[in-house]
Amino acid sequence: MDTNTSLHADHQLDQLAGQFDHWRQHRSHHGECIPQPLWDQAATLAQRLPYTRVAKHLHLSARALKAHMAERPGAPSAPPSTPPPFVEVPTAPPLPPVAAAMEIELERPDGARLRLRCPASASPVAALVHAFLEGAR
Repeated sequence: MDTNTSLHADHQLDQLAGQFDHWRQHRSHHGECIPQPLWDQAATLAQRLPYTRVAKHLHLSARALKAHMAERPGAPSAPPSTPPPFVEVPTAPPLPPVAAAMEIELERPDGARLRLRCPASASPVAALVHAFLEGAR
């Protein structure tokens, strides 16, 4: 900020402090709310000068001034977030079809084990299982 702009903002701050003092001396009761035009001027100045300095000079709460700055319709806000660009994800190549299969695991009382993995259409499986189980006798 150049010196000319800073001096102008300082002058405006002094003038606004006078307006706040006048309002405080002539308000109808002690708990009366600060008029919106005074808040608006303070918030405008706080955009050009440090808001803590403006609040201190005007005898305001820095937190309240910051809240009024955020409420103003022309107040700078966070820029709208732009969605990320669309990215097309290629589909995976189709997997070869899985043939239906079966798995059989048998254990005899003598501790012998038999594990079979074969296509579901295997016809000699029943004979193998029968032979395995009969072998324990």
